[in-house]
Amino acid sequence: MQAATIPSTTPIPGKYWQWRGHDLYFVKAGEKHSQRPPLLLVHGFGASTDHWRKNIAELQHDFEVYAIDLLGFGRSEKPKLQYGGDLWRDQLRDFITEVIGEKAVLAGNSLGGYASLSVAAQCPDSAAGLVLLNSAGPFSKDEPTVEPEALQSEIEPPLNEKLQKLFGDFAKLIFKQPLAQFILFQYIRQRWVIRQTLEKVYLDKSAITEQLIEEIRRPSGDEGAFDVFCSVFSTPQGEKVDVLLQQLTCPLLLLWGEADPWMNAKERSQKYRQYYPQLTEYYLRAGHCPHDEVPLQLNPLLRDWVLSI
Repeated sequence: MQAATIPSTTPIPGKYWQWRGHDLYFVKAGEKHSQRPPLLLVHGFGASTDHWRKNIAELQHDFEVYAIDLLGFGRSEKPKLQYGGDLWRDQLRDFITEVIGEKAVLAGNSLGGYASLSVAAQCPDSAAGLVLLNSAGPFSKDEPTVEPEALQSEIEPPLNEKLQKLFGDFAKLIFKQPLAQFILFQYIRQRWVIRQTLEKVYLDKSAITEQLIEEIRRPSGDEGAFDVFCSVFSTPQGEKVDVLLQQLTCPLLLLWGEADPWMNAKERSQKYRQYYPQLTEYYLRAGHCPHDEVPLQLNPLLRDWVLSI
């Protein structure tokens, strides 16, 4: 089975970095190489540095590798703030400047992909390259219901399935209410709900382990986690993906889990190619999180591409 062949599923111990008065968690592995850029791995909504453990275990042999918990997620602090792409863009930019100390190749999954794209497009001095894994974010020509906002795109699909069948667009209004948000938050952090959601977005069910479920569930018990969750429903829409792509100047790699039920990889690929035709891309038999589901296939593709840029 795929999951059983992974060399290591043990997360690497990390440390904290102070940013704007908040404690942010990150991990570092591998040694600096003079001719190779460091890697910075950025998780999706509800995930953390733990979600990259299978990738760090392999990539650290060839690169200096960093992974970071975005403010509001994982082991990072969860202050009551206005969360959005600009905040995480600034966090990643400052981390690259203050901690890594040189341009990095950013690799982001889903929400982390959108944040990484924002950095690479708007802070070009920070990015040596960009790798997007089933990246979230709206295009200008999308209808509002086709591609939710960068943050909401990862929480709304299960909401749509269960509730919008009953309430339609009224469901969105309902879940802007504090009590409804609290009830939904308590619901989605249940272990069985996490497993059910993962089973929809992972093609290889053997990759869904108790360890993975606990890594996603654990941060939801932290102080401030509910406030972060509520921000999903009030975050202003960030810059459109096509606008960011037109600002991008560094090499771009797209790695698609082609069985992702939350986004149509082929359709989104065409949009990326429309605005950044010189990209490289690969399709993998996986769902929304190909880095965790098929790391033995993904890691060599990522490594070889970075070495080629």
